[in-house]
Amino acid sequence: MDRPLVAVVLAGGVGSRLYPASRRHRPKQLLSLGGTETLLERTVDRVDFADEVVVSTRPDFADAVRDAVPEATVLVEPAGKDTGPALAYATHYAADTVDDPVVLALPSDHHVVGEFEAAARRGARVASDTDALVTFGVEPTRPDTGYGYIEPGANHGDYAEVTTFHEKPDAETAKRYVEAGHYWNAGIFAWTPTAFRRAARDTPLGPMLQTLDAGDPDAAFDAVDPVSVDHAVFERADDVVTVPLGVEWDDIGTWDALRRLLPADEDGTVVAGDAEVTSLDAHDNVVAGDGVHVSLVGVDGLAVVAWDDRVLVVPTEDAQRVKELVTELERRGEA
Repeated sequence: MDRPLVAVVLAGGVGSRLYPASRRHRPKQLLSLGGTETLLERTVDRVDFADEVVVSTRPDFADAVRDAVPEATVLVEPAGKDTGPALAYATHYAADTVDDPVVLALPSDHHVVGEFEAAARRGARVASDTDALVTFGVEPTRPDTGYGYIEPGANHGDYAEVTTFHEKPDAETAKRYVEAGHYWNAGIFAWTPTAFRRAARDTPLGPMLQTLDAGDPDAAFDAVDPVSVDHAVFERADDVVTVPLGVEWDDIGTWDALRRLLPADEDGTVVAGDAEVTSLDAHDNVVAGDGVHVSLVGVDGLAVVAWDDRVLVVPTEDAQRVKELVTELERRGEA
C-alpha cells in the first residue's frame, strides 16, 4: 500500500472496571499492570510502523499522555464523548494533515502478542483497496460474555464481509457464537477518511462532521451526544468487512483478565502492581495494589484490589460489575 498510515490510539477513557487502580486522575492506560511500561506506551510501541501515531485523549489526561509518549502526536478532544466523536475528530485531523491517508484506530489498553504489524497492514490495504470500513476480528479461545461478536459472511481471502454484529451475549449464546465461527470484536478498525465520512454522514455523528468542516471543534463536540463508533457507524453501515487479527489478544478491561495474562503462584493467585501476598488455604485469586500487603485466608476466586485509600473485593466471576459500582459511587459523589 502506497498511502500513508496514520495510527490513532484512543486514550481518553478512564477504564472504570479497573477501579480503584483506575480513577479519574489516573486512567487505566497510564497503569503498568503486569509490566514496566504503561499500557499506553506498549500500544504506541506496537504501532511504531505507522507513518504517524496520534494519541487521542481528553484535556484532563493530555499532559500525562505527552509525558508518557513524547514521540506521538497528542490530539486533545474538547470533551470526552466516547469513541464515535473521538474517532470522527481524529479522522478529520488525519485527513487535514496527511495526504490521502488510511486510518488505523485502536484502543490503548489491549494485550497483544504476535505479528500485529502484518495484520494491521493487511487491514489497511483492504481499507484502501475496497474503500470499505474494516473491523479486525479475533478468533475466540473460549466463549466469553464480556466481548461483542462479529458474524462473518462471504469470504474474499484477506477479508470477509460482515453479516452482523452481536452484542455481549449470555453464556449459552457465547458458546453458540464460538461454535458457529464468529469472531470477537476487538474494537480495532481501519478506514479511509472518505469511507468513514460516507458511512457516518447520516448517523448521530453527522452534525459533528458538518461542524468540523466549518473549523470549530468545540462546537462540533457540542453538536453530538456520547456514542460509540460501533453503535454510531459500524452497526448502521452497509459496506463493512472483517480482517482476522491473527494474534494473541485480550482486552485488559477487568480484574479477572489478569488471570489470563500474568503468571500464577502455586495457589493459583495472580499478583499485579506493587503488592505482596500471604495466603493460607486460598486459591485462584487476583491481588493488585500500590505498595500494599494483602493476606488471604480460606477464600477462592476473589479479586482484591487496594489503591490509594480504596479497597475493592469482588468475585472474579463478577468482575464486569465493577462498572456498576463506579456508577453508584459517582451518583453518591464518592468516586
